[in-house]
Amino acid sequence: MLSRVISFDEVVKTSIETFRNTFGAEPDLAACAPGRVNLIGEHIDYNDGFVLPMALQLGTVIVGRRNGTDTTCDVVTCSDSIKEGTKRAQFDSSTIAKGSPKWLNYVKGVMFHFRQPVPGFNAVIHTNVPVGSGLSSSAALEVATLAFLEQLTGKKVPSPAEGAKLCQRAEHTFANVPCGIMDQLIAIGGRADHALLIDCRNLDTEPIPFDAPELAILICNSNVKHELSSSEYPIRRKQCQEALELMGLASYRDATVEHLKALENANEVLVRRARHVITEIQRTQAAAEALKAKNFVKVS
Repeated sequence: MLSRVISFDEVVKTSIETFRNTFGAEPDLAACAPGRVNLIGEHIDYNDGFVLPMALQLGTVIVGRRNGTDTTCDVVTCSDSIKEGTKRAQFDSSTIAKGSPKWLNYVKGVMFHFRQPVPGFNAVIHTNVPVGSGLSSSAALEVATLAFLEQLTGKKVPSPAEGAKLCQRAEHTFANVPCGIMDQLIAIGGRADHALLIDCRNLDTEPIPFDAPELAILICNSNVKHELSSSEYPIRRKQCQEALELMGLASYRDATVEHLKALENANEVLVRRARHVITEIQRTQAAAEALKAKNFVKVS
């Protein structure tokens, strides 16, 4: 079944109109962050690996303004994907705690870890990143929230890497999702006509040119809902860590295929998990080099 994705211009327009109709004023602050697609599907960002995502033209927008109160925050979402709870909620920025509605926990988590006094504000959130699609709608919301808070308070995080780690902590603690760092880093560091090679051990990033007008990236919706907190993800992460410990290593970046011999008596699942990480680290680096050389056949 085909479904229409609204344009980013529509997202912005609806956000501003909703703010005006809800709060009777014009927003004077705006922030946004993109969703992402992972080009080669390596799935090793939580194992000190390399990953190669690309930011999308789909994104999340937050518009708002201070409301004259010390700590009262009033937030509305326009997302049609939100089925549970209310689409408008108030909370106190001086006593932030996770709770209901669930979508607001991503905002609260970033505010909690921002570690700066946040004045009362009104805000509207809207997005055209499909929720649960695997295009990182959660990181887009987290990074947009961080950018909004920086404008609201005049306080900035020291670096993109620190901002990504802050948003990652928010997802770990307020959404209970043990995600890696890829989604937050690409949402912060994405660049037009580039992929981003991310070293997930030291958080170094390298923009990789992907300026190829003759090519299109086709993103297909499998209609399988993507939800890390209740999926295989936490199990795989634990299995990878168990295999690493059995090999006597502190990081997969120190591992080679030879180290798999230490898993001869281990469960076959652990062997597969370790082999995947080791070989994917090599494959991702090779893909980045092929992309630089415009060898798109090799990348694919």
